[in-house]
Amino acid sequence: MSKHQKHAKFKLKDNDNFAPNEISLVGTNCSNISNLVTKVSEKLENYKLAYFDASHSKDVQDLKLDTFTFHHKGTAQISINSEVNKFNQRIQFSQYDYVFINGNHYEGAKQILILDNEKEASVLKRLEQLNNIQFVIKLNEESNYFNFLEEHNPQIKNLQCYYISEVDKISKHIDSLIQEKIALVQGLVLAGGKSTRMGTDKGTLDFFGKNQRDVTIDLLENNNLKTYLSVREEQEVSIENKITDKFLGLGPFGAICSAFLFNPDVAWLVIATDLPFVNNEVIKKLLKHRNPSKVATTIKGIGKQFSEPLITIWEPKSYKILLNYLAQGYSCPRKILINSDVEIVEIDDSFIRNINTPEEFKKAHKEING
Repeated sequence: MSKHQKHAKFKLKDNDNFAPNEISLVGTNCSNISNLVTKVSEKLENYKLAYFDASHSKDVQDLKLDTFTFHHKGTAQISINSEVNKFNQRIQFSQYDYVFINGNHYEGAKQILILDNEKEASVLKRLEQLNNIQFVIKLNEESNYFNFLEEHNPQIKNLQCYYISEVDKISKHIDSLIQEKIALVQGLVLAGGKSTRMGTDKGTLDFFGKNQRDVTIDLLENNNLKTYLSVREEQEVSIENKITDKFLGLGPFGAICSAFLFNPDVAWLVIATDLPFVNNEVIKKLLKHRNPSKVATTIKGIGKQFSEPLITIWEPKSYKILLNYLAQGYSCPRKILINSDVEIVEIDDSFIRNINTPEEFKKAHKEING
């Protein structure tokens, strides 16, 4: 008898304790920690950053109403009742490139140890939390390594060490930690459409001497992207790297969600097979201007009003947004790009021509083979 499986087996996202990428600051008082985070954040303003702390107020107001106060320039003040647990916080922090944690209150998956001679007892209390120290900061010249630190971690004095005044050096080190976890880009060629207007599978059309599916896969693989073909369950496609739609009846939107279900830790460069004029120059430009701090990096024709969701790099942080829109009944990827923080790369309109009908195919074939 086969063992009962309670939950479907999906690939779990590579999260830290509370966020996709986090670091806790441990070893000194809360004021020193928050001041350092503020100074470092000013140096790293090109990233989307968050600070996770605990209230130091003795009296906790029992909120009867969650309040959201938005400023027209895009800032917000939010007061809500919220339980702290890894699932809630991973959702809340999913849009951030890096989350700083006050280690006096919460454990981070990675740590910065600040040596403060007045906090020896506090560090000893949290010794078991110091299991992945990235570097050490000395509060001043008198700061010492406590004896128990070396017993716990014999290599601790080999770690990079800064003084707390060296904000530039600390910021550069944190910048490298952010860069280390930026998602790889993989390719997704959309070939699961029913091609109703064309009357035949658009992925099998021949513009360049072989079917357009293979041409598009080659286009991405030639840019060093591991590439998958997105197909429907009933399609007979003899290719190893393929992702079968799991979000049925949602067209390209469902294909993108299915790719993230398959691997939520990579960014997906999505391209449709009905875009024969997209060439190597376009793909290189899109990759060159990729901004992983945004929800997506997307191509837009200079003369067009909206960007092209099917020539777009969708970052891992877009997955939550896709699912949120789906929960509201929307399955239009362009709507997400219009209403999200995205990087737009403009190109000439001539590259962005969908081929949907036999007449358009004949005209494009003649132009390409001129």
